[in-house]
Amino acid sequence: MKPLCLALLILFSPVFVRTADNWPIFRGNTVLNGVSHSRFNPPLKLLWSYKTGDEIRSSPVVADNKVFVGSMDGHIYALDLSGKLLWKFKTESSVEASPIVIKKTVVAGSQSGVVYALDHRSGELKWSFRTQGQIVGSANWFTDGLGLRVLVASHDFNLYCLDLESGNLIWTCETGNYLNGTPATDNRRVVIGGCDSYLHIIDARGKVLAQLEIGTYVAESAAISGNLAYVGDYDGGFTCVDLVGMKQQWRFDNPRILPFLSAPAVNDKLVVIGSHDKRVYCFDKFSGEVLWTYQAYGKFESSAVLIGNRVLICSDDGIIHLLAAETGKALYTYELGLPIKSTPALIDGLMIIGAKDSGLYAFETGP
Repeated sequence: MKPLCLALLILFSPVFVRTADNWPIFRGNTVLNGVSHSRFNPPLKLLWSYKTGDEIRSSPVVADNKVFVGSMDGHIYALDLSGKLLWKFKTESSVEASPIVIKKTVVAGSQSGVVYALDHRSGELKWSFRTQGQIVGSANWFTDGLGLRVLVASHDFNLYCLDLESGNLIWTCETGNYLNGTPATDNRRVVIGGCDSYLHIIDARGKVLAQLEIGTYVAESAAISGNLAYVGDYDGGFTCVDLVGMKQQWRFDNPRILPFLSAPAVNDKLVVIGSHDKRVYCFDKFSGEVLWTYQAYGKFESSAVLIGNRVLICSDDGIIHLLAAETGKALYTYELGLPIKSTPALIDGLMIIGAKDSGLYAFETGP
C-alpha cells in the first residue's frame, strides 16, 4: 500500500502577509508559496538547539518573537528566540502537523485527530475540536467577512472549516479518501488534493466548484501563484492547474516514477520542488519547461524556500543546500548530519529547522 497522501487547498486571500520578522505558518503564508523576504547569507552558525522527547517532523513557525513546533512526543512547544522553553502543551498523541499562529492563537492538529487552539503567551487551551481521523498537515486560515476561519484536513476524508474564536464548526467538505496536507488560500477558493486522486476546488461556503483528476495520490500541499496552482503527486507527476478555467495548464511526468513528497516553492518566474529521486527540479512557472535539475545524495521531503535569487532546501541525509535559483548551481552546503523532514522557518538573520533526532536547531545567517 502506498504511504498516506497529503492534502492541498486553495482559498480566498491571505489574511496575513509574512514579513521578515514572522513566519507564522508552514511555507510562510496562506498561499503556501514558500517565498522568504528575510535576510539570509552563508555561512550558517549554530546558535542553539533544543531537544524534545521524540523526532520532529513538524515544521517550526515564528511569530511575536517566539518559535512554535510540534513533536512526535505528543507536545506543542513554545520557545523564545534564544532557545529557552516558554511552555509546552500535552496533546493526546504525536504532533506531526506544523502549528499556525493567528491573532495571538496557536492552532495545531494531532495524530489523534484533535485540533487544539492555544493562547500564544501561556499555552493555555482556548478550545479543541475532534475529527475522526489523523491530522498530519498544518491548518490554514481565511476570512469570509463574518470572522476568521480555520481550515483543517483530516484522514477521515473531510476538510473542516472552524471559527477561530470559538472552535465551532462552520462547514465540512467530504472527499473520497485521506486528506493529509495543508490548505492554501487566496481568500476566494479552497483547493485540496487528496488520496482519491483529485484536486478539489471549493469556495468559502464549502461548495465544491470543481474536481480535477490528478490520476494518483496527491502527496503534499500545493503552492498558489495568482490564478495558477502547482502540486506534485505520488507517481512523480507535477501539475500546474488553471484556477479560472478549472483545467490543467501543463504537466511534467518524471520517468523515474518516484514521488514528490515535498511542497513546491514559486515566485514570479520559477517553480522549485524536491523529489524522492534525490533531485531538485526547477520549472518555468508558465510553460512547465524544466530549466535545471540539481542532484543530491539524499531524498527530499523537506520543502524548498525561495530567497530572492536563491533556493534553500534540506535533504534527508542531513545536508542543507543553498542553490542559485537561475542555474541550480550549489552555492553553499551545511552538514547537519541528521535526517530532516521538517521545512525551515526563516526570519531576518535566523533559520530554524527540526530534525529526526528530536532536536530543534537555530542557525544565525550572515549579514
